[in-house]
Amino acid sequence: MWSHWLIASNLGVMFFFTIAVAPTIFKVLPTEWAGVYVRQFFPKYDLYLGVVAILAAVLSEDVQVQRLSISCSAVFLFLALLLTPRINLAKDQQRMQLFQCLHFLSVFINVLQMGVFSYVLTIPVVNT
Repeated sequence: MWSHWLIASNLGVMFFFTIAVAPTIFKVLPTEWAGVYVRQFFPKYDLYLGVVAILAAVLSEDVQVQRLSISCSAVFLFLALLLTPRINLAKDQQRMQLFQCLHFLSVFINVLQMGVFSYVLTIPVVNT
């Protein structure tokens, strides 16, 4: 049951960021501040969600939940360590087409992970 609570918390964090935080950042903060904030935020966001997903896998007794949680955690690690730095580099080099493509990929992956977490929450909790 704890694994489902952890997955639900990850999903809540992701929804809150998507609905409330992301649309507000660039409207409220000056562009240069927003960029600095986002660069500091995303690696921590991805690592936090990845750690929570691993913890959910460890606490689950369901093999499917374990596999999906570990898979999502690996994707969060990929985002934090590989994709986000490449997005930042593309922006720094003013390669806007590459930046937009990589940014779209990160958003797409985020939505997919939200779908996976939503699916995991439909898996009945194993009571032993």
